[in-house]
Amino acid sequence: MRRVAKDTKARVTLTLNGKKTTGEAESRTLLTDFLRHEIGMTGTHVGCEHGVCGCCTVLIDGVAARACLTLAQAADGRSIETVESLTGLDGKLNPLQEALRDHHALQCGFCTPGILMSFTDYLKRVPDPTVEQVKDVLGGHICRCTGYQGLIDAMMDGAKRMRS
Repeated sequence: MRRVAKDTKARVTLTLNGKKTTGEAESRTLLTDFLRHEIGMTGTHVGCEHGVCGCCTVLIDGVAARACLTLAQAADGRSIETVESLTGLDGKLNPLQEALRDHHALQCGFCTPGILMSFTDYLKRVPDPTVEQVKDVLGGHICRCTGYQGLIDAMMDGAKRMRS
């Protein structure tokens, strides 16, 4: 009978929302699980666990990425931003969050963190997107509640607010 070695945990240190953070993760631990269960950052949601729904989108070194497709140990030494980074220290919502609220572009809110992170990344590169570009970004996310028009309107308005 062959024995399988027990997976040992490794120390993972990353810059999470601007602060150095350290935890432990097994080699198979996904970044979503590390963020939620080891670090306690529950804003990153776990949906399909296959990279399809977009709920788990975070910024890794400033670029939108699916945390469910990233191993926690692969994030060692990297900068990770989660939806919690968007709200100011004073608790004030950022322009994208305000636009989602104002356009009633969320219902259950499960997809919202990932959508916000994707648009945060996209608007850094394309500050004045077209409706078609907004639809393209939203195409990487599944929302079962809102019907997408409110999200499109909110992202167009949020982009405008961020340019002001």
